[in-house]
Amino acid sequence: MQQIFNFIFKNSNRLLFLLLLCVSLLLTIQSHSFHKSRIISSANFLSGGVYERINNISEYLNLKTENEALALENARLKSIVFNTKDTLALQKFEKIKGVDPKDIVVSKVIHNSYNVHENFITLNSGSLQGIKPDMGVINSLGIIGIVDKTSPKYSTVVSILNVKSQINAKIKKSNHFGSLIWNGKSTGFVQLVDVPRLASVRKGDTIVTGGQSVIFPENINIGTIHKVYIDNKTNYYTLDIKLFNDMTNLGHVYIIKSEDREELNNLEKRTKDE
Repeated sequence: MQQIFNFIFKNSNRLLFLLLLCVSLLLTIQSHSFHKSRIISSANFLSGGVYERINNISEYLNLKTENEALALENARLKSIVFNTKDTLALQKFEKIKGVDPKDIVVSKVIHNSYNVHENFITLNSGSLQGIKPDMGVINSLGIIGIVDKTSPKYSTVVSILNVKSQINAKIKKSNHFGSLIWNGKSTGFVQLVDVPRLASVRKGDTIVTGGQSVIFPENINIGTIHKVYIDNKTNYYTLDIKLFNDMTNLGHVYIIKSEDREELNNLEKRTKDE
């Protein structure tokens, strides 16, 4: 501390000069609009440069994450191909997933809302690629939503983070079904409601798409049970599901075509009309 005081006393004239210089510059800038505008322009230039570099870093990091996800997906697909001993094994894999490769359209998310109650996603694929309403949208981690409307080049998707979304889902280990909804609170969690009390549920159990939906194939991943709530009035569980997907950070997705859906819907409609 004594050294600091000694330095100040020793250089008091220089420090006083610098202080007066700073004060005079500040008064000049405040009293002259030209000088003030030049200083503000310089500050904006510097801050803009900083923001641009931060944005470049953010884009790079996001690109790296997406590349890693694509690399993992490619590795998984290659593993399936290389480990396939015969055509029977390949048919078994396709049957489990319920998706024929020719019925998959790879698309990219160009807009994604997740901060309101009715969230939508926009994709750069439309009717020219054979996309129609009510097609399921997934990625390598799980379900994303359902196609709502299409134009020739684009389509909008009702996100699973939409309070009007309702998807058939089940507990993977027991096949007990429920309805997957979103309560509009957290972007990382959805809810599985109307699960019967007879079902064996435990934190960490995997939730997948059910077999009662013609939109999604059965056993597509959704998430894991995070919390279990009991409704004593209805004797049903409400399960809080932690999503496998980060719905705030989506890149490429897969749109699932289903030629059987229209046939099944028409059959059920004729059955109800009779």
